[in-house]
Amino acid sequence: MDASTAQDLPSVTVTVTFDQRDPAFIADPYPVFAALREQGDVHWHEDMGIAVAVSHAASSAVLRHRSLGRLWTDATPLERFGSFNLLHRNSLLENEPPTHTRLRRLVAAAFGRGHVERLRPWIADLADRLVDGLVAEVDAAGSADLLAHVASPLPVEVIAELLGVPTADRPLLQPWSNAIVKMYEYGLAEDKRDAAERAAGEFVAYLRDLVAHRRANPGDDLVSDLVAVTDTDGAKLTEDELVATAVLLLMAGHEATVNVIGNGVRALVDHPSEWQRLLDDPTLLPTAVEELIRYDSPLQLFERTATEPVTIAGHTVEPGRKIAALLGAAARDPLVFANPDVLDVGRTPNPHLGFGMGIHYCLGAPLARIEVQAAVSSLTRKLPGIALAAPPRQRAEFVMRGVHELRLTRQR
Repeated sequence: MDASTAQDLPSVTVTVTFDQRDPAFIADPYPVFAALREQGDVHWHEDMGIAVAVSHAASSAVLRHRSLGRLWTDATPLERFGSFNLLHRNSLLENEPPTHTRLRRLVAAAFGRGHVERLRPWIADLADRLVDGLVAEVDAAGSADLLAHVASPLPVEVIAELLGVPTADRPLLQPWSNAIVKMYEYGLAEDKRDAAERAAGEFVAYLRDLVAHRRANPGDDLVSDLVAVTDTDGAKLTEDELVATAVLLLMAGHEATVNVIGNGVRALVDHPSEWQRLLDDPTLLPTAVEELIRYDSPLQLFERTATEPVTIAGHTVEPGRKIAALLGAAARDPLVFANPDVLDVGRTPNPHLGFGMGIHYCLGAPLARIEVQAAVSSLTRKLPGIALAAPPRQRAEFVMRGVHELRLTRQR
């Protein structure tokens, strides 16, 4: 269904809403999303101050409509959030054409120099080594945390290798990313906002040093290529744009991949027949990765701002006002996905919106797919008799959906 068709869908006044801070809702938001879809495609969420699209058609229209953009508004007060704002003002994700077009062309040109395929065997080997550590801990202690041993370190190591971050500095990256992305939640406490700015400042300073080193000593890494890449008119990325690109790659690549692996393995353990399908037929791994992204979306909400009046499913968004695609709700739309509440590792087609749509489609999607497939593949081979050792510890945030801990053991 295209955007113009989605605009003609009826809109119904909200009678069911959700509290994005309610632990019961965060634990399982999907029944609430289903109730919202039954009432209409777009609803106003008073507490968040934003319209939310809950159907696949309306969410797709939000992501693709050219008059709904990512228009960055600085965090305030400006003097308090200088580094955080610098990262976002210069980000590929937070700009629209023509700036977005120029940035994406330059970044895609650097990415296109074979980095993803260069890393494919290295990622498979890294996943095997990390899962070996998980299995050793299971054998020694009876259980081990998937997040600590595999899901968290894997994407950090991959992005660090991609960027050429020295091994000794890599432990710095995950805490910076974790602190910064908290700013994307609604109603964040002031101490967490301050922590996000401190992390952004430290990360900016570190990357300026790394960029300076790569200018003088280029290597076989993405930062070196981002330094060197030029547009058709000879233009280059500014240093602020280069730093913002590196931070975006870490935050988007790390947070989403951690949560796909954590949420996905949790779903597979909860659906042993689907886990068995993967054990019996490893050729299902590519479709399984898409299904894990769909089934329990690692990013639940993605905002757009209107640049002119836009109507989505009967709801008009005035210029300067926001509307969000509820990706988790779109992923369970029965008009698009047969039996949407059922995990099906062989599901095809699978038009989930987990990597976005339109001009902001995730540039790192191929890399993320390789990482998740490598992790799940290694688990099927090295810990086939997988089971939960304890109930998962759910993260308290709504937008970034995941678990803090997923302790695994062997089936008894």
